[in-house]
Amino acid sequence: MKKLSIVIAALFLLCCTLPLYSCGSDENTIVVCNWGQYMSTGSGVDSTEDVIKLFTEKTGIKVKYRTFTTNEDLYSLMKNGSAKYDVIFPSDYMVEKMVDEGMLHKINFENIPNFANIMDEFKNPYYDETNEYTVPYFWGTVGLVYNSKYISEDELNGWDVLWSDKYPNKIMMFNNPRDAFAIALNKLGYSLNTTNEEEIRAAAEELKKQTFDYKMDEFFERLPNEDAYMMPYYAGDYITVKEENEDLAFYIPESGTNIFNDAMCIPVTSEKKDLAEKFINFMLEAEIGLLNVDYVGYSTPNKAVYDLLDEEVKNDGISYPEIKDNWEHFRYLSSDVDDLYRELWISVQSENK
Repeated sequence: MKKLSIVIAALFLLCCTLPLYSCGSDENTIVVCNWGQYMSTGSGVDSTEDVIKLFTEKTGIKVKYRTFTTNEDLYSLMKNGSAKYDVIFPSDYMVEKMVDEGMLHKINFENIPNFANIMDEFKNPYYDETNEYTVPYFWGTVGLVYNSKYISEDELNGWDVLWSDKYPNKIMMFNNPRDAFAIALNKLGYSLNTTNEEEIRAAAEELKKQTFDYKMDEFFERLPNEDAYMMPYYAGDYITVKEENEDLAFYIPESGTNIFNDAMCIPVTSEKKDLAEKFINFMLEAEIGLLNVDYVGYSTPNKAVYDLLDEEVKNDGISYPEIKDNWEHFRYLSSDVDDLYRELWISVQSENK
């Protein structure tokens, strides 16, 4: 789950307020919408291979590449007709919601022979049990990224450390409801997938007890630069920022955490399903998958890619951890619970302004 910079977000939203044909009217052009910094596109500080360029060179198919900030933002753009895409990369629980609402095409796997590279344990996932709508992209976990120069291991008492008053203005929190509420729910001993209104409201009150600095993409600057000392975030992104500051460390509380899967899907509004399937198949090539892994730092479900990784990466305990029984996948809960989250998230944000 990668995040989008403010500048790119503004350009993206501008594009999507234009007529839909402006986002890919060429019959040989597809529109791909992914999390920010979640594919090797030749951008960023480090020089990287542009896999989109490689795809066009190999197939002749052009790609207009867009990014989104949260699963909820992607859903809203698609649901209200603000944007039209050919390939998207939602997370597990959002896939469930989109399938439930008939928003995704069934995939013709005869056009995706590289699906054979996917490890068996990632096939027929809980959010697509018949494996008709999705192809796995990356997976990962959520943990607490902290600066060991300022915070000792002795202080790591579960998610509670985020509520410490010892580090004013140095604690950041996810700026999206599902991730933020999950941490508060786990802290209170509740399931990340509870539908109990009292428990969800209790989590909202727990978040209000701390004056969190709610951020997303700022993680990539503020943690390495030591403008912030700790923030819950995704393991793959920790691996990226660790290269910039060796004092950063990663911690998963014994009480549990979220483990997630992101998938490649084709929206039912796409009129270029065959081209979209060619793009997905290309993403599953071993060499292309390796370029993406090297760039984003997340965990691959692709065995052909995994076999190419250094042993150090496979055994670092973070990229490919031993999965615990109390690590939970987010599930799509219901439209009523979605509405409750939305209502409470507004109140939490208002409290922390």
